[in-house]
Amino acid sequence: MDTRAPALVVTDLRRSFGGVAAVDGATFSARHGQVTAILGPNGAGKSTTIHCATGLLRPDSGTVRVLGSDPWRAYPDLRARVGVMIQDGGLASGARALQLLRYGASLHEKPLDVDEVAEHLGIDEFGSTLVRRLSGGQRQRLALALAIIGRPELVFLDEPTAGMDPSIRRTVRHLIRSLARTGTAVVLTTHLMADVEDLADHVVVMARGRVVTTGSVAEILSSHHSRDGRVHLAARADGIEAERAEALAAELRIVGRRHGVDLEVTTGAADLESVLIDLTRDEETP
Repeated sequence: MDTRAPALVVTDLRRSFGGVAAVDGATFSARHGQVTAILGPNGAGKSTTIHCATGLLRPDSGTVRVLGSDPWRAYPDLRARVGVMIQDGGLASGARALQLLRYGASLHEKPLDVDEVAEHLGIDEFGSTLVRRLSGGQRQRLALALAIIGRPELVFLDEPTAGMDPSIRRTVRHLIRSLARTGTAVVLTTHLMADVEDLADHVVVMARGRVVTTGSVAEILSSHHSRDGRVHLAARADGIEAERAEALAAELRIVGRRHGVDLEVTTGAADLESVLIDLTRDEETP
């Protein structure tokens, strides 16, 4: 486990717009070598928090530390160590895709190999196309490539797989996991629970500008109590042959009836999305 100080530390962060609190005392951290997912409904404060962490907004109060420094006062050497992918933003529309990626690489001392990144993400297939003519998924791939081309120590990814077809989404998830394995701190926001379940080492759930809960996906699922105070009991067994799974499911239902419970036995993953809705529903109600 990486023993360095967290790459991102947010402490009692507050930011308002016209008297409306977008972020209201948020506190959390993100470590090197881990993927931290920030989740929550629209208006939860995710984007404002990220904008404060990337130096695009100045907090009203509280502190944000990125690689030990204040991002609002960041010098160029700090910015060079941080990658940022903002959904559909910051791309020069008049440039060609591969031309823009090469330019981005030229701004860094030891960038990744442009041709390898372009091939890995399929950018070489539309490299001569003007940015303004790219599809949403193609723009996402280019924005991701620009965020990682400089070998960042910390990278912020906003909806990194949005608009992508399944094969490219699988490639992007593999790339994100690889980034974390090399020690990069990855902070992502997404509405795709499959991304979270597949990638996140640490989850931060926000609602109405506040952090509702944090932990691993397994910790959040196992500790969650529904609004009526009942708990969700779940068991998982991997790699079972189909005929054995059917027999096991039948026996589990018998045990459940013995305890007065009707068990629903499925082969799917735990439903993180329903837990997220439950956790944030009360916070959304004034």
